[in-house]
Amino acid sequence: MPAAPHRSGAASTDARRPAVNPWAVELRELGRRAGSMQEIDRTVPAPPDWRLELIGVPEGAPVHLRLRLESVMEGVLVSGDVEVPVEGQCARCLDPVRDTLELDVQELYAYPGSTTEATSEEDEVRLVEGERIDLEPMVRDTVVLALPLSPTCTEDCAGLCSGCGQRLDDLPADHSHELLDPRWAGLAGFATTGAVADRPDDPEEN
Repeated sequence: MPAAPHRSGAASTDARRPAVNPWAVELRELGRRAGSMQEIDRTVPAPPDWRLELIGVPEGAPVHLRLRLESVMEGVLVSGDVEVPVEGQCARCLDPVRDTLELDVQELYAYPGSTTEATSEEDEVRLVEGERIDLEPMVRDTVVLALPLSPTCTEDCAGLCSGCGQRLDDLPADHSHELLDPRWAGLAGFATTGAVADRPDDPEEN
């Protein structure tokens, strides 16, 4: 009996299916009855571009979400905390900076057509989309707003020496550089050689 032809329909259907968004939360379990709650404890990868000039969240880094979803009259109230690693460069000495941010979040996702949605500007309210919400924009805004504009490796980092470029914290307390006025640079060389060296064959000295 000849072998049955291979059917690739299921595989090709999976290939065409869009990737699941790990930041999306389905609300079917929560429902719309005011007071019902749902808890989320998950770790998801950080998208790209969560950063400022000197510090940010590495793409793909684990973002830990511990959230509570509560159904209210106007939508879904999301509250809880977010833990996320950040990496960057010290603004004073340029050494690497690594830290972990632990941030509180609270956001109302309004139902389309609700009073909250109708009375708010488009960019002032997040909406429930069908039977799900997307947590990524909320968490991204919370994290980026919490990033320091000028991160430091320590609170009292002294920065770099302007004379040699080394970290001041690694140098002795009496470290200094002689500052020479450039107008006298030529005379400094003359003073070190001395007049006698310039006239080694002076007959009066023989």
